[in-house]
Amino acid sequence: MSYVPHTDDERRDMLAAVGVDRVADLFADVPENIRFPRLDLPAALAEADLVRAMKVLAGHNLHAAGPHTTGDTAGPQKTGPDTAGAGPPFTGAPESFLGAGVYHHFRPATVDYILGRGEFYTSYTQYQPEVSQGMLQALFEYQSMICRLTAMEVASASHYNGANALAEAVLLALDASRRRCGIVMSPALHPQYREVVRTYLDARPAEITGDDDQGALDPARLMAKISADTAAIVVQNPNFFGQIEPLEALVAAAHRAGALAIVITDPIFLGLFRPPGACGADVVVAEGQPLGIPPSFGGPHLGIFATRMAHVRRMSGHLAGETRDACGRRGWVLTLATREQHIRRARATSNICTNSALCALAATVYLATMGRNGLRRVAELCWHRSHYAAAAIARLEGVAVTPPPLPQQPFFKEFVVRLPRPAAVINARLREDGVVGGYDLGNVSPDLRDHMLIAVTEVNTRAGIDRLVSALRKAVS
Repeated sequence: MSYVPHTDDERRDMLAAVGVDRVADLFADVPENIRFPRLDLPAALAEADLVRAMKVLAGHNLHAAGPHTTGDTAGPQKTGPDTAGAGPPFTGAPESFLGAGVYHHFRPATVDYILGRGEFYTSYTQYQPEVSQGMLQALFEYQSMICRLTAMEVASASHYNGANALAEAVLLALDASRRRCGIVMSPALHPQYREVVRTYLDARPAEITGDDDQGALDPARLMAKISADTAAIVVQNPNFFGQIEPLEALVAAAHRAGALAIVITDPIFLGLFRPPGACGADVVVAEGQPLGIPPSFGGPHLGIFATRMAHVRRMSGHLAGETRDACGRRGWVLTLATREQHIRRARATSNICTNSALCALAATVYLATMGRNGLRRVAELCWHRSHYAAAAIARLEGVAVTPPPLPQQPFFKEFVVRLPRPAAVINARLREDGVVGGYDLGNVSPDLRDHMLIAVTEVNTRAGIDRLVSALRKAVS
């Protein structure tokens, strides 16, 4: 029997155990005027009418899928109105320059085609290898690709998003170093990542330093905070403001103090630049959303997690491995499964994770489709087009690119712009011209309300960038 209802006696016993008389009493904290069934709902609709109503509601949303890229190689040296190869003209879809952790990248058609196949789309868990060989192999391929991308030795496929993966990495560092006191976090980390880490460590004696010191945006000042009590240093490269950090020096400083180095990165960035593993990082985490996963209003996304083999048994989540069956045939199994569903809860490395298998599959298909050269090309376009945009914006009166106190470090695909008035006001004016501006840094700090974080990816054509510059010129005048 798939469902066994509770008897009346069982319900009475459960209600008595929690100290109430009726099921309705469980909802006493919900305001009575909105308590079910007293909701003011319209009458039920026929299916055709319901579909029509939902389409009308969906039509109020702005869709980020604007004109596609067709080979434009705009670089910082190209500052004229040339739009050769820039794709079709603006046709009503907004030109978006919003990033700050979730990005609009091109998604090959193969991604959705493979995800939509029944054997993948309906397969979630991999606890029975005899019936889930395809998904286990896909996760094995995903892990292999992530290891090559990050230059690490082992990767898992079991984290909700980049922030969750970072928090698990910090827990790993505290356990591996046996230093329960110190975590040095750069203030240039994504603010939401920092909040998640602080939530995870709320009931632990660990002390977090560095992220509340804006002066520590200077890497030298951040390194000075590392001590003999430091379990790990956490840096983001490129950081939240889009800038490229001196990763080798930061990692070396951590290792000299006997601490681990945790690096947050952008997987697209790794298509062009040296991976964290090659710089000596002990744990590498990232948000996998740029790898073939749509923004989707903020999720579901994918937390990338990779580390050294020395820490494999401290790693949370699943680890798919290759093996041979009794007949010598190649097969795949869960080599490690450190969740509380599989082992004693006290020994589980994490009680808050899932396998995110479908999102991991999307990343696998994306990487396989793009290949090494394709991923490098995407990264090159992000670099060139963002620098083309920054150079054009820097010439606008009253606007400054990467202003103090940000150090003058190179950036990848995002950069900070200081505006003559609040970013919220500027963004409202940009929307009137069909442009979604950058992230309002006033959400991070009131002191940054006149600053905007602009993201430029390969889908932003030269014509779209010129449109942003023209709209921005009008908005700041």
